[in-house]
Amino acid sequence: MNQPYRWLARYYDQLFQPFRTPIDAARESALRSILPRVHTACDLACGTGTTALMLARQGIRVYGVDLSAQMCRLTRDKAKAARLPIGVIRADMRSLRLPEPVDLALCEFDAVNHVPQKADLRKVAKSVWRALRPGGFFCFDVNTSRAFREYWIERPGLAVVMRNGHNDECDHAWCDIELFVREGKFWKRHRERIDEVCWTSTEIRKIFQGAGFDRLRARDAAAFSKDMRMARGCRTIYLARKPAK
Repeated sequence: MNQPYRWLARYYDQLFQPFRTPIDAARESALRSILPRVHTACDLACGTGTTALMLARQGIRVYGVDLSAQMCRLTRDKAKAARLPIGVIRADMRSLRLPEPVDLALCEFDAVNHVPQKADLRKVAKSVWRALRPGGFFCFDVNTSRAFREYWIERPGLAVVMRNGHNDECDHAWCDIELFVREGKFWKRHRERIDEVCWTSTEIRKIFQGAGFDRLRARDAAAFSKDMRMARGCRTIYLARKPAK
């Protein structure tokens, strides 16, 4: 059985650190007027915990949630090393349950696309709506069907080949990852597959309005990715609000 991020989690920060710049810029722009009022937050699909730690350093009470046991372990290790009280929970974003409602939920790096079926986005929207306080916000980004191409990433002692595919009929995309790790004089290869599904902006708006969100703003991520040369229409950043009353 394929276990996404079984191997990739170990080297995630090394391989994808350059991609944080546009994500950080997009988050800062979307939350500039909101973050000062945030006291509690959930980093959904928190990965290695980088964003969760950033929020915790600002005095926000943070819950880091991820389905990957490896990612949860890495987040706990980082939080312990930084002496930050982050609550790490291994859970599925489709059935999210938090110890308390939060003011803000984040889901970055197209993690929402990783649900198995298109219909699962409705479950995500409802579970996030339940997790938010009245007036709370959900900030997330998604890959569109234009986002999947073949490319190569290399770092010292690491190399990864990512071969992407896309089925137009069911809006299903996948990424076959070949991860090469240098061990002494030799290179060891690991393989795994990451699956994603895509939605149109119309589908996303309909689902989140149906879940009870009363506002949904969208912005093309290319505006924050000039150095990465991301084409327009590949990734969209959304900010949704749960009604205050």
